[in-house]
Amino acid sequence: MADLIPPYALPETNRRLLLARRPDGTPQPADFVRGDGPVPACGNGRFLVRNLYLSADPVQRGWAANAALTPLGAPMRALCVGVVVESRDAAVAAGEIVYGYFGWQDYAEAGREDLLSRVVAPRVPVSAYAGVLGMPGVTAWLALLDLAPPKPGDRVLVSTAAGAVGSVVGQIARQRGATVIGLTGSADKVARCTDRYGYAAAYNYKAVDLAGTLAGAAPEGFDIFFDNTGGPILDAAIRAMKRYGRIVQCGTAATASWSPPPAGPRNEREVLMRALTWSGFVIFDHVARFGEAIDALSDLMLAGHLAHDEDIEAGIDRAPDALVAMMAGTNSGKTLIYVGEG
Repeated sequence: MADLIPPYALPETNRRLLLARRPDGTPQPADFVRGDGPVPACGNGRFLVRNLYLSADPVQRGWAANAALTPLGAPMRALCVGVVVESRDAAVAAGEIVYGYFGWQDYAEAGREDLLSRVVAPRVPVSAYAGVLGMPGVTAWLALLDLAPPKPGDRVLVSTAAGAVGSVVGQIARQRGATVIGLTGSADKVARCTDRYGYAAAYNYKAVDLAGTLAGAAPEGFDIFFDNTGGPILDAAIRAMKRYGRIVQCGTAATASWSPPPAGPRNEREVLMRALTWSGFVIFDHVARFGEAIDALSDLMLAGHLAHDEDIEAGIDRAPDALVAMMAGTNSGKTLIYVGEG
């Protein structure tokens, strides 16, 4: 098990990245300031987490905009993988690997309400518990199989097809006998979709006539569209759906701000006349099911049936730039920041 957990120090100072100003759209490096402090004390019924990997996720754009979730002067709200180094909660043992809301900092004093998953004995390198076995992978597993389970012969379209969520969706759908088509943002990611994740075809949506490409990829229409972007990709894809098709709305990354609500094509007529089912999925409504999804995904990984990639930076000060790169789509896997060396 030791080879699954990276080396880490226990510094006497808690490095923290604090939100210094409310961002306009995607948080930028200038929106943060270092604010180091003492290692937090561990209160009764609580535990102290030494973060190993900080995560950069699209949801942080909304978290940074929400004063109730990320007050100015507080560590940036973030999901992280860490190890419990002290516990005053009888149900949580020192040495456990935990994944939850621990923020962009070295240490977090936390409670069970902050946890998304706990791992007493990791089966894979622990960075995976923030990616393919964390929020992205669990989202893919639950959203697809609960809302639009594919069957053999279905044609499935996935946006951000090489991303941390989309890449898992594509592999699950293919393993269930569907023909999977991906949309992504670069030639390199197109190649990764087909060569590594097993998509039947993938297209750089920035470089093709999207409506024409979708019509050629599925002349009779798509049975399922798993959408992580919304915006113009959704506007084109909804018009390429088969009657009685199913859309899973899992993200809206194409829209930087919802205040005021953006104007665009009206899609309700497409939903009506195609008799579509269009369902939203919010992973934080399903925390109780993380364990079952992690077990299923771990089995696939260990059997060699679930490829995943990680884009890992080193050093806490790299976190803001890593978030910007991830939101711009220049990352090459799940974006993480390793901070164990501090």
